[in-house]
Amino acid sequence: MIHPSAIVYPGAQLDADVEVGPYAVIGGDVKIGRGTKIGPSAVIQGWTEIGEENQIFHLASVGAIPQDLKYKGERTFLKIGNRNIIREFATIHLGTVTGDGETTIGNGNLFMAYSHVAHDCHIGNSVIMANGATLAGHITVEDYATLGGLSAIHQYVRIGSYVMVGGGSMVAQDVPPYMIANGDRATLHGLNLVGLKRRGITDETIYELKKAYKILVRSNLRVEEALEKIRKEIPLSPEISHLYKFVENSVRGICR
Repeated sequence: MIHPSAIVYPGAQLDADVEVGPYAVIGGDVKIGRGTKIGPSAVIQGWTEIGEENQIFHLASVGAIPQDLKYKGERTFLKIGNRNIIREFATIHLGTVTGDGETTIGNGNLFMAYSHVAHDCHIGNSVIMANGATLAGHITVEDYATLGGLSAIHQYVRIGSYVMVGGGSMVAQDVPPYMIANGDRATLHGLNLVGLKRRGITDETIYELKKAYKILVRSNLRVEEALEKIRKEIPLSPEISHLYKFVENSVRGICR
């Protein structure tokens, strides 16, 4: 159902059961899948593709041009998966040609009020961005990460899977998977044990991750030395392997 006061530009592709609330605006290059609901006065624009069963609340802005002075109107994209919740006043922007050309969002994520996803960010599945959490451009956030309220992430930073970033944190370097980061500038404060247990990570795996954390963070070894020690002393389960590769591939360096 499309409310009579909504504006849907010619060319927009909306599945037959998409709901569009009063005074919402849907641009002509937008595609929206089955079961998605668009709230009052929300604005969906740009070359934006939205999947199924998403909820976009009132006054959200999805698919606006990047806040990047180098952007000159090029054809870039925003791709959103299924079952995401985008709350009021949240903002999500297109990609840029100087980045990956697209911003991507997976499935089952929650973007609380006033959260912001800038150009060329890539967000996995089941991520939570609390009120006022903000991502600069070119950031990757892996599955099951949680970003606390009013936290801010520097451009090009990566946030690993199962990470918990504390409220109000300023994150300037990569946060390795499974860990808690907090502070200005953020440092590591142990494993995200609550998040790991909620997701069914076994006690044995958590024990091995604790050993890896102590080597990586508390041993005073250089990162390369810590990785070598982890490789030699801890069995490379899928979780340890992911942690190892994440740190090994870091460009900005990791929080410690």
